[in-house]
Order: sequence, then C-alpha cells, then structure tokens
Amino acid sequence: MTLLLTLSNPVFTDTHAHLYLEEFDADRDQMMQRAEKSRVLHLFLPNIDSGSVKQMLGVCASWPQLCYPMMGLHPTSVRANYLDELKLVRQYLSDASCHFCGIGEIGIDLYWDKTFEKEQKEAFNLQLDLALEYGLPVAIHTRNSMEITLKIMEARNDKGLRGVFHCYSGDVAQAERALKLGFYLGIGGVVTYKKSGLADVVAAMPMESMLLETDAPFLPPVPHRGQRNESSYIPLIAQKIAEIKGITLEEVAIVTTQNALKLFIRDNVRI
Repeated sequence: MTLLLTLSNPVFTDTHAHLYLEEFDADRDQMMQRAEKSRVLHLFLPNIDSGSVKQMLGVCASWPQLCYPMMGLHPTSVRANYLDELKLVRQYLSDASCHFCGIGEIGIDLYWDKTFEKEQKEAFNLQLDLALEYGLPVAIHTRNSMEITLKIMEARNDKGLRGVFHCYSGDVAQAERALKLGFYLGIGGVVTYKKSGLADVVAAMPMESMLLETDAPFLPPVPHRGQRNESSYIPLIAQKIAEIKGITLEEVAIVTTQNALKLFIRDNVRI
C-alpha cells in the first residue's frame, strides 16, 4: 500500500458511515460525488444486522475505490435470536469473497431498552472473540454504557485487540483508559455542539488517538444540525478539531487518515 499524504494533498477519511441506508436512496450518486469533491476518499461502512448486509455490500461493490465494509451485529439489533444473527456474521467473515476491514458495529446500548442487556453483553464478548480470531479491528458502539464497556474490555485484557470507540461519548479519564487499551477515539459532528463536552476530550487527547467519522445519516455537524448527515461534512468536523488543537486543517486530515489506514487497512483492501 502506498499513499502519499502531504500538506498540499490532504485526504480525509470517514471511518463510520451508514451510506447504504434508505436515507441516501434518492441521491446516493450525488452524495458520493460530494464526498470525493471534499477530498473524503476513504469511507468505512459498518453493518447493523442481517437485514442490512446486502445493501451495505452492494454500495461497497458500486464504489469499490471509496467504500470498505465491516461485519457485525449492532447492539440495538440484539434480540432473543442473537445467536442466529452471530452465526450469519461468522458465515460472512469466513466467506473468502468478502473482504471486511473490521468487526462492527458492535457494543452495548442501554439508552433505548435494557431488556436484552445480558444478551448484548454476550454478543459483544462473542464478537470481540471473532475479532481476535480473524485478526480484525472492532468499531465499538456505546450509549449509556461507556463504563460497562470499558470494564468488560479491561477484565478481558486481550492481547492484540484493537479498534475504535465509535462516536466517543465518555469523559477525559475514560478516554485515557480507552487509549491504554490501544484504542482510538471516533470524533464526529457532536464535537461541534456547544454543550457536548467532547471538545474537552479532544483538547486533552493526542491527535494520534483520533479518527474522523460522521455516523451518517445521523449526528450532522453544525451548521447542518437537524439535517441528514453525509461524508462530505467530514472537513467541518476536522476544522473544529483544528481550532481546538491549534493546528491546521491539513494536519488534522493527514494525521487522522494515517490513523485510520493504520487501523483498518489490510492486504485485502485496495487503496
């Protein structure tokens, strides 16, 4: 893999975007063109569950030089049949024709419903096992569960487990624990929200620990809050980080893209 990243040639990376969802059906071509025009040239697409796999793989097949798929079961999709869902995850991971760059998105979400909390924890642990088995990084979703998630991972103390806390929502102390585990922090549009507190985390953490993401179509940055999010907005997130850190936009682009490629890119992924 050879990729020239210079101050005169900044390339952005969106490490977490659900560009296969129906919110993009009407203008996906144009949305991809806007991303390219904004120099957002690497788009990582995490899966949700069995109902989203085909759409995700279809988008990646249509834009192979931009989009790279992950495979996993989202915590809000964990139900009584979660073992059947995880069986399908393993089947896709073992398919040599599928080139996944990570396991995701996985994790624990106790915001909407705690009915399947036990099953979410089990599904999370099983997918961490899959990540170790297949040598892939993980994209971890946490909502109202940061402390629980950190404790699970600290108790496991896995050697070789790596990944990103997607849409990081913890405090500075929790961020330090995540970094100690060898993980990156996914920074998205929330950093542009005045009362989010994420700016304090960005200020305290080194650039080498951060990845850019949109979580499109969700959580758009200011000035697009309340609208559909998309990958072309990544430079807005990067600009806010540059202001917080007192560095240039180009530096943010270069460091975060290097971080993303170091984490996700393997021999079977084209760059």
